[in-house]
Amino acid sequence: MTDEAAARSGREGRGWRQAAQEALYGPDGFYRRPEGPAGHFRTSVHASPLFARAVARLLCRVDEALGRPAALDFVDMGAGRGELVTAVLAALPAGVAARARGYAVELAARPAGLDERIAWLSEPPERVTGLLFANEWLDNVPVDVAEVDPAGVPRLVLVAADGTERLGEPVSGADADWLARWWPLPCEQGLRAEIGRPRDTAWAAAVDRVERGLAVAVDYAHTAGARPPFGTLTGFRAGRETAPVPDGSCDITAHVALDACAAARAEVSPPARLLTQRDALHALDLTGARPPLTLAATDPAAYVRALASAGEAAELTAPDGLGGFGWLLQPVGVPDPLA
Repeated sequence: MTDEAAARSGREGRGWRQAAQEALYGPDGFYRRPEGPAGHFRTSVHASPLFARAVARLLCRVDEALGRPAALDFVDMGAGRGELVTAVLAALPAGVAARARGYAVELAARPAGLDERIAWLSEPPERVTGLLFANEWLDNVPVDVAEVDPAGVPRLVLVAADGTERLGEPVSGADADWLARWWPLPCEQGLRAEIGRPRDTAWAAAVDRVERGLAVAVDYAHTAGARPPFGTLTGFRAGRETAPVPDGSCDITAHVALDACAAARAEVSPPARLLTQRDALHALDLTGARPPLTLAATDPAAYVRALASAGEAAELTAPDGLGGFGWLLQPVGVPDPLA
């Protein structure tokens, strides 16, 4: 594309998928900034070290299901600056840590000072035996947006570089088929949907890399019967929600139709399963239960530490907060470790 054509496209608008792809992952994109995602929003990884410890326990369960292989992979999709993979490897028992191989999958440059044992990749390894974990990765796979026009026709939403929107052509082809199956829009002007087909494809490609083990996606999510009527597209900048503007100045995100992603590899056995983060972390022995008051009398310092830990666990499992996130579990050739 020539400079003149690019400028015209920016003024006239592109679909949200193309616009967000360039704004997030282009040469000067949001996710290539040195401060990383943690400089703009807080995930479960940043909320408490308890999250990484729970993921480490999950990796140990996968290890047992695999029969303790000589090499155990942990793949952190959308790794940010490597916070999760670093903490998970540090939390493993010595016998498991000695066999573990850590991979951080991220488009940004490798951060200085990262543990040299962690491989920094732009895509997951070709073959994974272990746990592939995608924490808030799919919500940043760009998607197009559809909006119903006055005639009741879903049309592609076009967006200019300053965030101004207008309606384009009617949604057609594979995108129209996806809407009809996963997010049918009533004939009411203004209703919107995010077309999640690129996320289904991205998830299926990630699962295909797992030869044996478990693939997990954790994200803001919704399922059929509870789709938000006006979509969820939004932005984040410096810790605050903001209008999504595809100029590289903010994160651009939308909740994930995890049920559609789960169906993307329906032939894989055992079948995929959806649950909340609250239920997943409870299954990994993270409950947020308060310590007994008797501990305060016998060991006050230990009681304070346990109380702080309980508070962090409560935040990670709160039904109306992080605990309401969706977990998509796809075992590959092993029993479901959380069954």
